[in-house]
Amino acid sequence: MSKFPKEFLWGGATAANQYEGAYNVGGKGLSVQDVTPRGGIPVSDNDLNPFITELPTEDNLKLEGIDFYHRYKEDVALFAEMGFKVFRTSIAWSRIFPNGDELEPNEEGLQFYDNLFDELAKYGIEPLVTLSHYETPLHLARKYNGWVNRDLIGFYERYVRTVFNRYKNKVKYWLTFNEINSVLHVPFISGGIATPVEKLSKQDLYQAVHHELVASALATKVGHEINPGFKIGCMVLAMPTYPMTPKPEDVLAAREFENQNYLFSDIHARGKYPKYIQRFFKENDINIKFESGDKELLAENTVDFISFSYYMSSVQAHDPENYQSGIGNLLGGIANPYLESSEWGWQVDPIGLRIVLNNLYDRYQLPLFIVENGLGAKDVLIEGADGPTVDDDYRIDYLKKHLQQVGEAIEDGVELLGYTTWGCIDLVSASTAQMSKRYGFIYVDRNDDGSGTLNRYKKKSFYWYKEVIESNGETLYD
Repeated sequence: MSKFPKEFLWGGATAANQYEGAYNVGGKGLSVQDVTPRGGIPVSDNDLNPFITELPTEDNLKLEGIDFYHRYKEDVALFAEMGFKVFRTSIAWSRIFPNGDELEPNEEGLQFYDNLFDELAKYGIEPLVTLSHYETPLHLARKYNGWVNRDLIGFYERYVRTVFNRYKNKVKYWLTFNEINSVLHVPFISGGIATPVEKLSKQDLYQAVHHELVASALATKVGHEINPGFKIGCMVLAMPTYPMTPKPEDVLAAREFENQNYLFSDIHARGKYPKYIQRFFKENDINIKFESGDKELLAENTVDFISFSYYMSSVQAHDPENYQSGIGNLLGGIANPYLESSEWGWQVDPIGLRIVLNNLYDRYQLPLFIVENGLGAKDVLIEGADGPTVDDDYRIDYLKKHLQQVGEAIEDGVELLGYTTWGCIDLVSASTAQMSKRYGFIYVDRNDDGSGTLNRYKKKSFYWYKEVIESNGETLYD
């Protein structure tokens, strides 16, 4: 028998800025992604160039992406062929409000997502929609310095009210911010904060965090008022952390690192700042400014579920300089000598996913949703019996081992809503802005230099995942 519940939501995940393309089509404005051709790093080294209005496509693959904007019907049909129950995408904020601070939305942008959600409904696929996925309108970064400015709460509220009302009968599952804790590490991409990292004070950074958390609670409140049937969740970058040794100082270092991430889910799920953060604020001269009503808004509008991305675990030590660093690890840390790494240096740890699931469920007793997990690899297109394909046994092995651990976590008692593998169709990498770092079940013929036909081809993993979904996970144990 399958370990997965009958109603388990199997599917895939994407983000508008990485696959839609059409960056200047249909009234869309520029987002912070349109000035980061190297992935996460603004042009002019680590500073924002306020005079950029557009960049040539060949300098930024995200501007065209995989042209999902024009090919969504073809792609949704492929997702349906795999048997998707759910499809995670994001709404590009600047497609709805091109500058972010307008009073009226862009109808052509709203209509595009109407068309997409209708196409998903045709196949019985549930949309899971991220409201803000590293896509802050560029104007809000330029004029307001992103989430450092409290005005963004109002702009975000207007945006979410617009899309909640528009799609209230088409979308049930919503995420407020993608990997909201990543703002601590990539403030421009995650929070639209134009101040260069080396000049950004901790006071401003954590005030921006507060503004995002208040906005998230406000979105939860507004969404439940518009449609009480909405399920609204937070989304965090999850990274279980191991001490390098049993030395108490190393155990404490690991705990302190994990608290940086727990801060965000604690506030979303419990409605208040945890006690452990007060010492950090005190020692770093951080004084979060609460406006009237903030405390009550956070307390009264906690999330319905917690979603997260999981790619790797981390190792921490009291004296990290004495160990080899984990070069590919997203948030740094020490290399784990017991784990293998991907081609990009990301350490592969399937059991870490079971640990994350148990830790989050034990901490909050809220339903969980794995909304990103996958392997970035350099796929090679070959000629198969039915045409071009990719023999990606390495991806199948990665996903199978992780999903087996998901099954174990469900057996442990974790309540899990679903699983959406990241980049179910090849798209432009967020961290490196490459096409060659591929995650999908569907190969897209586009190269790092921008060349290619954009034709879609099914990889070997396409058929494997189809069987996993059809069997509700039973084939994972064959």
